[in-house]
Amino acid sequence: MTSLDDDRKRGVALGLMPAEPRQGGYGPVTTRPWSQEDYEHPAAGWGAALSVGEVLLESKRPVSGALAMFTMNHPIKGFDCPGCAWPDDQKGLKLDICENGMKHVTWEMTHKRVGSGFFSQHTVTELAQWTDFELENAGRLTEPMVYDPETDRYAPISWDDAFALIGEELRALDSPDEATFYTSGRLSNEASFLYQLMIREYGTNNMPDCSNMCHEASGRALTASIGSGKGTTTVEDWEQTDALFLLGVNAASNAPRMLTALSDAVKNGAQVVHVNPLIEAASTRTIVPHDFVDMALFKTHETGTLDLQVRIGGDMALMRGIAKVVFEAAETDPNALDTAFIDRHTQGIEEYRAVVAATPWSEIVQQSGLTEEQIRAAGAIYLKADKTIISWCLGVSQQEHAVDMVREFMNVLLLRGNIGRPGAGPAPVRGHSNVQGNRTCGINHHSPAALLDRLDAVCGITSPREPGLDTVASIHRMHEGAVKVFVSLGGNFVLAAPDTTYTAEALSQCSLTVQVSTKLNRSHLVHGAKALILPCLGRTERDEQAGGLQGQTVEDAMSMVHLSVGKKKPASEHLLSEPDIIARMARATMPDSATPWESYVGDYGRIRDVMAQVLPGFEGFNELITHPNGFRIPQPARERDFRTASGKADFSTPALHDVRPASEDMLVLQTMRSHDQWNTTIYSSSDRYRGVKNLRELIFMNAADMRERGIEQGDLVDIVSTSKDGSERELREYRAVAYDTPRGSAAGYMPEMNVLVGNADYSAQSDQPLMKSIHVRVTRSSDRQVTPRPRSRRG
Repeated sequence: MTSLDDDRKRGVALGLMPAEPRQGGYGPVTTRPWSQEDYEHPAAGWGAALSVGEVLLESKRPVSGALAMFTMNHPIKGFDCPGCAWPDDQKGLKLDICENGMKHVTWEMTHKRVGSGFFSQHTVTELAQWTDFELENAGRLTEPMVYDPETDRYAPISWDDAFALIGEELRALDSPDEATFYTSGRLSNEASFLYQLMIREYGTNNMPDCSNMCHEASGRALTASIGSGKGTTTVEDWEQTDALFLLGVNAASNAPRMLTALSDAVKNGAQVVHVNPLIEAASTRTIVPHDFVDMALFKTHETGTLDLQVRIGGDMALMRGIAKVVFEAAETDPNALDTAFIDRHTQGIEEYRAVVAATPWSEIVQQSGLTEEQIRAAGAIYLKADKTIISWCLGVSQQEHAVDMVREFMNVLLLRGNIGRPGAGPAPVRGHSNVQGNRTCGINHHSPAALLDRLDAVCGITSPREPGLDTVASIHRMHEGAVKVFVSLGGNFVLAAPDTTYTAEALSQCSLTVQVSTKLNRSHLVHGAKALILPCLGRTERDEQAGGLQGQTVEDAMSMVHLSVGKKKPASEHLLSEPDIIARMARATMPDSATPWESYVGDYGRIRDVMAQVLPGFEGFNELITHPNGFRIPQPARERDFRTASGKADFSTPALHDVRPASEDMLVLQTMRSHDQWNTTIYSSSDRYRGVKNLRELIFMNAADMRERGIEQGDLVDIVSTSKDGSERELREYRAVAYDTPRGSAAGYMPEMNVLVGNADYSAQSDQPLMKSIHVRVTRSSDRQVTPRPRSRRG
């Protein structure tokens, strides 16, 4: 077993944790007592408004922060929220904002600064004692820094010298494949396109990105089913639908502006079914903050009509049950199936019908964790609806069999022709603001040959054709010493990735690590032999280049592309934009490159002119973004043009998977964000919507599961995970908190619990880390002893 004691020695040496444990961990240190109680208030509303007010006051930006509310998510003249990827309002809403977006923006607009003076006062070893909250709360990075091993400090370096160091290290490698280039979802379309152009001209496809950890499974499943890796719906479809199935989504925290769409759907008469092991605040009711009358009158609106608490991983079984209901109905009702659509546009219906018929109700009930009556009720909703949307997020995509799950969603939609018409279709909920745009613009370790052919023809380069390394493969190759240079544009890689200690060891094997960031984070302290911190402009800030004030574009979760223009004075005169950093890095690495890097940076419109020639749907890019709401990238599947090998939408036929743990004494644990958190950025140690105050080191458990283990509310417990390779990992002295979740299912916060995900724990279908499917044993810390031999459940 890799125990906490063993890991602490390695973690301290790597800068992952303080030498002495203390309360606070990844969040802010607090000495206030913890508590947890049921949250019984509507989502958003006054709770969100008060929280935003507190953040504005604490950031000492009450005026500029408040003014930002009137420019965030406004077309043409405003900047895009750097938070989630939910589409912007299309109707001229003046305050298209949410609590998390404002937290994100004020966190970026802080008055605090981190420059050479800060680093001269703190060694890296000392900073490793800080919590991650304290690191980011130190303020905005203001100048390029290089690690000095003699002093164990970061020291200032000129931009020219920083790029020269990168160029020297990359040119010295025996092969371009000895470098890997990570991308966060915050990168713009223009920067993403330049980044992949630089990487491919350099000679590798090693482009791990945050999609590899979030929605890779969704893209693979959708591509196999309908020939496109994206959803097909628009916000207007959500307004017109009759039924909306929302699986593995916590909208109130992950995409709060979705609450408006949910409440509107219910008001319009739609059935909104929330499928989640935990009943979240978003599934009950809300007060929409930008509706001032409702706020004044405390008027709430329902955001759901049915909650189905599946066991973790039980979503596929639920959908198989709905399909069974549809096929049963079709025996007497010819309208249950859309036979005209199926005959003309699909392939494999009879094979799928046979698989569904062969799946007994007993297995569906067992694997879903629901009763047959509950599933039949969901099936009746689906049958009654003329138009249905199925939407999902990481609660689905970070599962072992997520590709099969999403394909099952598509099977159900295809049965009744719920694609390619208003009010219907698949809708994956992307988490970060431009994660979908990154992939559209070429950030892909296995891009289609057609895209590479166009890139080469337009840009005059020769792209490598061999697939590159994704996130998991990059970590393994760095750990082996086969990848020697790691470049990260945004994000906090060491905390976002699985198996925190293993990932940190991998980064420490590198000859050079480069972090392009706005704020200090843990990944800056876990570094290679040489290390650079390169500070960049934030999305709220003015980007002045030779051609004047520049704007950059982003793509939302529903394929709308629009312009984002920062207006705030940069935090430092030394900051560079991400396109500028990429271009200078490219020139330093490939001094003889014929690519006009400097020209691209002078006017981003020139980048867009090239993108218009390379990327399908971007023709006339510079003109399209002058439209008030931007433009929507054409989606062939929305027009029932299925770009699969068969030319039709394909049914899939996998059997149901056993999602239960291997033995009765184990639970299946999912990691998740708290409400007061965005990815690895933690704003406080509280979680309003789950009623938690001043605590992050916890595990939510079913009360009966706690009693069975002799655990009472608030007891300190040890959590031991078992990986695919048989290795074990441990977290000690976490608080057990009773919560409304199915028997056998548990939950806790990332990034703290990422350590429980082993380096072998990734899906064979998607290569995604299994953040939502961690098999654990939980015991009282006071009962710490040798774990008894498990009782076999599967036989």
